[in-house]
Amino acid sequence: MSKQLSFTKIENELLPEFRKKIGTAESTEDVKKFYVYTMQNLFRQAFSGKIDLEYNDIELTPDNDPPFFMTEKFKDEADFSSTWNASDLPHVISRFTESAVNRYRHLEKKPEKTEAKIRM
Repeated sequence: MSKQLSFTKIENELLPEFRKKIGTAESTEDVKKFYVYTMQNLFRQAFSGKIDLEYNDIELTPDNDPPFFMTEKFKDEADFSSTWNASDLPHVISRFTESAVNRYRHLEKKPEKTEAKIRM
């Protein structure tokens, strides 16, 4: 029986700040930005700095399935693929993604808020 790694502790540490940031996001672009920053932090902690997620390595893509895009460069790294396949990391990322997509959709329905921010 293989050992299942869990990143729920890291998720619980990051979740309050993430919710606060996306809750105060004024535009869909803010939601995307906060999502990427949180994923960078998650990867930094989950992989103990061995895998450095750069800003363009992950992106919130609410209109796609799955609603996030991650570059292929990690899939060949042994640390990444073994952790991805033997942990709850995909589920943790999915939960963050779901929250971000929900906030994105909410802001998308109210474009006047985004437009007001752009005009300032």
